[in-house]
Amino acid sequence: MTPHELAQYMLNQDHFSQWMGIKLIEVREKYCLIEMPVKQEMINGLRTVHGGVTFSLADSALAFSSNNTNEASVALHCSLNFTKAVKLGDTLTAESILISDTRKTGVYDISITNQHKVLVATFRGTVYKIEKKVTDL
Repeated sequence: MTPHELAQYMLNQDHFSQWMGIKLIEVREKYCLIEMPVKQEMINGLRTVHGGVTFSLADSALAFSSNNTNEASVALHCSLNFTKAVKLGDTLTAESILISDTRKTGVYDISITNQHKVLVATFRGTVYKIEKKVTDL
């Protein structure tokens, strides 16, 4: 399977990412660009997007980029910084870029922007390679 086919294979089984409305825009080996529309049910009491939604978008980007070579990886540590509020009607894009790759771990930087290309959050995720194939899980 190509990296895009593996990411699509994962998305087909990922009902939460489907509920969020995530679409694969570009997938290359250990890289992905995904997009998500902000829906009414994602809005918190301050009329902005719930932080967990932004985290989940970044987490999905981490999953689709770190697993698309069929080398199964799971999140080991993640951190998120919010830089701008997200509103209903925004469309978010998450770009995941590998910055460090070892035999057992990988570190990815994920930038989340809105439809105006304004940075709304940054995310760094470390994954642990579990020595299994994605397609065997």
